[in-house]
Amino acid sequence: MSVMRTKSIEQTIREGDEPEYQLKKRLTALDLTVFGVGVVIGAGIFTVAGRAASELAGPAVIISFIVAAICCALAALCYAEFASSIPVSGSAYTFSYASLGELVAWIIGWDLLLELLLGASVVAQGWSAYLGIFLDHLGITIPESVAYGSSFDLPAFLLVLALTVLVSVGIKESLRVNMALVALKIFIVLFVIFAGLSYIKTSNYSPFIPPSLPSKSGSTMEQPLVEALFGFAPSAFGISGIFAAASLVFFAYIGFDVVATTAEEAKNPARDLPRGILGSLVICTVLYCATALVLTGMVKYDQLDKAGSLAGAFEQVGKPGYATLISAGAVAGLTTVVMTLLIGSSRVVFAMSRDWLLPSGLGKVNRRTGTPLKITIGLGLLVAIVAAVTPVGKLEFMINIGTLTAFFLVSIAVPVLRKRRPDFERPFRVPFSPWLPWLSAAICAYLMFTLPVETWIRFVIWMALGFLIYFVYGYRRSRLAGEAREGEVPSMTST
Repeated sequence: MSVMRTKSIEQTIREGDEPEYQLKKRLTALDLTVFGVGVVIGAGIFTVAGRAASELAGPAVIISFIVAAICCALAALCYAEFASSIPVSGSAYTFSYASLGELVAWIIGWDLLLELLLGASVVAQGWSAYLGIFLDHLGITIPESVAYGSSFDLPAFLLVLALTVLVSVGIKESLRVNMALVALKIFIVLFVIFAGLSYIKTSNYSPFIPPSLPSKSGSTMEQPLVEALFGFAPSAFGISGIFAAASLVFFAYIGFDVVATTAEEAKNPARDLPRGILGSLVICTVLYCATALVLTGMVKYDQLDKAGSLAGAFEQVGKPGYATLISAGAVAGLTTVVMTLLIGSSRVVFAMSRDWLLPSGLGKVNRRTGTPLKITIGLGLLVAIVAAVTPVGKLEFMINIGTLTAFFLVSIAVPVLRKRRPDFERPFRVPFSPWLPWLSAAICAYLMFTLPVETWIRFVIWMALGFLIYFVYGYRRSRLAGEAREGEVPSMTST
């Protein structure tokens, strides 16, 4: 009955074949890559890039994007090894269950829910903001009482409800819509890059790394944890600003790991999952760096619009028509992000309920749609309400800390599982293990320590709630606890 009890890989895969919990295998490498690009290119590049440049890094935000990409690339290699070897829903949660034990698996699953659910809510509000900008350009005004920033954000609420219905119908149907919107989104990003080239002023890149300045806020709560721990004076820009911006623009890369949550629905997971995870990350990194270069070249970093920086940049150079087109693209782009995050969160809860750490009845798959219908509808309603009534403007950091924690633990899990199960076939292997996974874990840990103190306090509260649920419910009802209920078969795995 140890909290560190592990589930064998064979048992994990076998449970995925139980008829009432079996998902349809319908996704190809192209579907998975589009899925990844669909969620990665979104709120990060449309909103966070301008804020990171104007407040933290200046034109050197390009370096921040590269630092965040390196961190994600190292973690992506670890995810690819696990996803190709253990093609079961749940992503990092499932991987850690087979290597680090049940309690760590629960922690990662709880972190992933923080990332995905809060991420969907934040992005839905960003979608509402861009919708308002787009409609304003068309001469249509959303009433202030229900618009972005009001006490009830009606556009965000309706968006999540509509996408919940679409995701409930089936994953393949959802991805058909996703593919069309992703194509439009990539066109808009490419348009920003090529249209913006002619408006670049090289003088805007000087200084490329602005000199370090005291932070505008003297609040200890908003200070990075590493500064609070070691007594450093709060500062922005300079080298420290580049790394602080990296911990913020990390939000722009969140999502490639969502590809791993669909492992059980891939036709050929051993081949297609590594391609989908790494392919989507490479495509997005190239587009992000090019966009950041153009954005900071068009407008001086301290004059960038923090809310809608891409559209705002073209308005500032006298091209409001371009801004309208970009706002429309942002509306389409953020739609795919919310949809993909809803799919990812439902698959994590599905995996946890299949292990009985959450009520098992939630994870039953609807025979007609091939999806966990109860989970999808329940999470969709939760996200819709949070997006509509919660002021989440400062919570990008909260999403980041949950994701970085999951990346950190998955990176550690790779060498652990190799030591415990050297015999198991791995279609994709992380090169230079264990050194590369350890480097990945170290970078993730450092970026976590650059997050604000208030983010850590909120994270501790979230984790305390998670531990409470696990020890009150999941610990005794887990499959590995061996206490089967009527009609259910416990795990045959040893503890």
